[in-house]
Amino acid sequence: MFADVAGSTKLYESAGDAVAMDAIERCLGLMRHATEVAGGRVVKTIGDEIMALFPTPDAATGAAAEMQHAIDQLLPVASTKLGLRVGFHFGPVMQRDGDVFGDTVNVASRLVEQAVRGQIITSSETMAMLGPVFRAWTRRLYSIQIKGKTSEVELCEVIWSQRADTTAISSHRMAAKAAPVVLRLRYRDLERKLRRNPDAITIGREQTPHGLVVEDHNASRLHCTIERRQDRFVLIDHSSNGSFVTVEGDPEVMLRREEFTLRKHGWIAFGQPRSGASEVVEFFCD
Repeated sequence: MFADVAGSTKLYESAGDAVAMDAIERCLGLMRHATEVAGGRVVKTIGDEIMALFPTPDAATGAAAEMQHAIDQLLPVASTKLGLRVGFHFGPVMQRDGDVFGDTVNVASRLVEQAVRGQIITSSETMAMLGPVFRAWTRRLYSIQIKGKTSEVELCEVIWSQRADTTAISSHRMAAKAAPVVLRLRYRDLERKLRRNPDAITIGREQTPHGLVVEDHNASRLHCTIERRQDRFVLIDHSSNGSFVTVEGDPEVMLRREEFTLRKHGWIAFGQPRSGASEVVEFFCD
């Protein structure tokens, strides 16, 4: 992955070297934190850009979204609002003396060049390897020719924020014959039901289509998803701190980037055990 701070040149001109350097360092620190929380490693910084490695495409996607949110929330510096451009591609790399090389690195560096401020660009090849939740938040763009590649590379955008000019990208699954099972989720005074449409719900601090927002600082923006798989409802954790699931009468289970089939009646806590949580979602499989 390459992530580049947009607006830095203008900031150096308008605010001076000292102020600009301090603002850029703050951005790089936020980007490094998002990388490490997702299980990645910052290989090096190149001026106002970082180069990072991640174990999976999902990890890179989650980190890229966290980076964009973090930079987007920063206040303008000397009337200049900084932004971020991100490009990533998944594949084998060669590592030597702490640095990485190879075709995957070359493609990723070309992808970030295609991104504009506030955009996350990946390849369709990488997009196809994403889990169903992240893949639902992508859209295909266009193809480009990259030097050294025999065929064009199709670009895809990861939609990390719902703005007025952004259309939500939702996944469409083939309808499967399923038993008449209903999942009820209860949070505070709100109750949501999952039957067939939508067949998935995202829970976290970020408002999403068909999502449930929990006001818990321990929850990630896209903390977990519950999706219907024929006659079952499966919770999929995407968070850094984990999801804590208790089925009534059973011991509490901690999930970190894992799946769990919900059954009967129970509770979901975010980032900490239910005993210490102030915000809990209760579920009923009817």
